[in-house]
Amino acid sequence: MKTTARLKPLVYPLLLLFIAVGCNSANKTEKVTPQEATNDTEASKEKGQAFIENDESTPNVLQIAIGSPDHTTLVAAVQAADLENALVNAGPLMVFAPTDEAFAALPEGTVENLLKPENKAALQNILKHHVTAGNYDKEFLKKFKKLGQANDQNTTIEVKGDDVYVGGAKILGSVKGGNGIVHVVDKVILPPSEE
Repeated sequence: MKTTARLKPLVYPLLLLFIAVGCNSANKTEKVTPQEATNDTEASKEKGQAFIENDESTPNVLQIAIGSPDHTTLVAAVQAADLENALVNAGPLMVFAPTDEAFAALPEGTVENLLKPENKAALQNILKHHVTAGNYDKEFLKKFKKLGQANDQNTTIEVKGDDVYVGGAKILGSVKGGNGIVHVVDKVILPPSEE
């Protein structure tokens, strides 16, 4: 009982202090300019492992695509679909990366239409159809008939002579990354639902 009596003189001033501070901060209103709001939105979009800079590790599959002058459309599509962080996870990942020429071969207006925010889900589906788990080189892929893609659909593998085709797209070359492998392909591989 004596302990409670000694604490009362300390508790009430502390309680009043908390109330006063709370009221003071509640009365303050911050004005945010439209420019600051835009910058906050852009900054919040660029969060996650994909946006950590590291010059010492082996480039991951996303960094390989970003560094390629032949994959600017693919990189723009990955950014529009907000899939950057998915491509930098530990993997291993196999990415079948269509060249800019492959995107240009699509019907006129297709790429521009897919990059619109309202078509984000369709763009994600198409891009995920270019990714699968694994780290297989072109020779090892010859042993497969099908691959299960990241969009839960399958794509076929065909061998014609020394060439390997994935979903009808020919593998032109391959680059090993820190979290998988990038196979450069000459066509955009459309999932069955998008053909």
